[in-house]
Amino acid sequence: MRGQALRYRSIHTQLMEMVLTLRQTVEDHITRLTTRPQRQDLALEEQWHGQAIREQEALLGRLLFQIVSFLPAGAPGDQSAQLPRTSTDSRGDVGGGQPVQANRHTGQMLYQESGFENTVISYDLSNRGIDISALYRLRFRDYDTYQGNKYHKDKNTLGYINLGTSENKLCTDLLAERLSQSDMTYIDEDLLQYADWRGQPFLRKEVARFLTFYCKTPEPLDPENVVILNGCSAVCSALAMVLCDPGEAFLVPTPSHGGFAFSTHLYAKVKLVPVHLESQVTEANDYPFQLTVDKLEQALLRARIEGKKVRGLVLINPQNPLGDVYSQDSMMEYLEFAKKYNLHVIVDEMYMLSVFDEAITFRSVLSMKSLPDPNKTHVIWGVSKDFCISGFRFGALYTHNREVASAMSCFGYLHSISGITQYKLRQLLQDREWIDNIYLPSYHFRLQEAHKYVTHKLKALKVPFLNRGSGLYVWINLKQYLDPCTFDKELLLHRRFLDHRLILSPGKTFMCKEPGWFRLVFAARPHLLRSAMRRFQQVLAEQAQECRVKQLEDAIKEEVSASQPEAPASPALRKS
Repeated sequence: MRGQALRYRSIHTQLMEMVLTLRQTVEDHITRLTTRPQRQDLALEEQWHGQAIREQEALLGRLLFQIVSFLPAGAPGDQSAQLPRTSTDSRGDVGGGQPVQANRHTGQMLYQESGFENTVISYDLSNRGIDISALYRLRFRDYDTYQGNKYHKDKNTLGYINLGTSENKLCTDLLAERLSQSDMTYIDEDLLQYADWRGQPFLRKEVARFLTFYCKTPEPLDPENVVILNGCSAVCSALAMVLCDPGEAFLVPTPSHGGFAFSTHLYAKVKLVPVHLESQVTEANDYPFQLTVDKLEQALLRARIEGKKVRGLVLINPQNPLGDVYSQDSMMEYLEFAKKYNLHVIVDEMYMLSVFDEAITFRSVLSMKSLPDPNKTHVIWGVSKDFCISGFRFGALYTHNREVASAMSCFGYLHSISGITQYKLRQLLQDREWIDNIYLPSYHFRLQEAHKYVTHKLKALKVPFLNRGSGLYVWINLKQYLDPCTFDKELLLHRRFLDHRLILSPGKTFMCKEPGWFRLVFAARPHLLRSAMRRFQQVLAEQAQECRVKQLEDAIKEEVSASQPEAPASPALRKS
């Protein structure tokens, strides 16, 4: 009975996600029917609008068909009915499951894979295409909605405010001013041609110098060990490809940045083995969500028992979404654990310049004089977070392993950056006077002020949170607004935020073990934060009122049930 209940709960969650997707699609469809953008060419506008409506109607039909098709297969009374699994590759399911039997003529295709639960129907896509489509829609549905209807303080005050995506908007004015100066406008013929796939030599040299200085390395870093691609997600994806075979896995302490799951799965089909951390402070946990070697070893052992081959460990420092900064002693313990079990270690240091609490000292893994296994330690850094220019799409890998660097270089063929952008980045990174005297002091001050404003509001609302001094976000606990405290209710609260045009990231997207946690990004300008927190407070007030009404209704039902007299026993029972 317990197994059947768990299965019913899983089916309920999937159905609810389908229905919520359908609801959002219907809302978008109505908006598209009632609003038509003005275009100069009326005929083209009519053609575009008609095509958009037809696509939207086809999507609605497919969504309805998904739900209808799913209901018989998911009926809790039918123990034999299960969702089939698509193969993740043309040769079959590399994860060990049975290849899906799909009928392309009927257009029916169901998908379920390692947490990316969705239902997809396709007439044209390959199995991999279905996998990618389901993965994308599940991960970026809210982001796509936001892109189509952004908040603007003058032009669109009813648009979506995005405090879910970790995008830094605090110092875009300073960056715009610096990037418009005369030294940034140089154009050379070489910049207009194909470049070294590893990245332009002048930029790799500057990245090595920059990391040598700000990571306080014991020796100058070698530009030949630097690989540059278009974003840190591209670096993660490429690393997964060169370090793992399909179906192999990385250990990831959770809650953890959800984008890594998308990046490693998209091309490489690499699995993630979560190392679940608990919020409760106990004898084993000195502070909430503490990572220990014991937890790493337990997760590794479980993975091996389940037949998973673990090839590496992923660490984010400063941590996302918690904001923790690992001490050098702790980092050394994690690296020694990895060496003991012959694991690669990928250290994401994307937020290394975003530590705004002066009492906290960040120490890069590159600053260690003696790494336990240098050839299996790989560091990722970029400018999206620390320099507010995520649109530049710059990500860098530093590895002592020349074989890994050589393999990674191949991905520049697909994921390189334009020569002009690389030139601007070189000019930016080498301007230490501007970085140290103008940018970083202003940036850290604005981070402190934004963090102070948001945490003051959270305290006034009596919302618990992790009070850390790094990163662009705060990890908040909204369990008191979930009744009962389940991931189903977490999803519904997330949808209520969306109804108020506010995007937060729920804990489930970070593979958090406990429902009720959300990440709130505060790296936004004051006017945006003020509007966002007003919406946030309104949602919590509505949610609290709903919880009170439910509790009152439950209490009345209980009282009525207790006051009713028991039914008289049957004659047969009285005789006995």
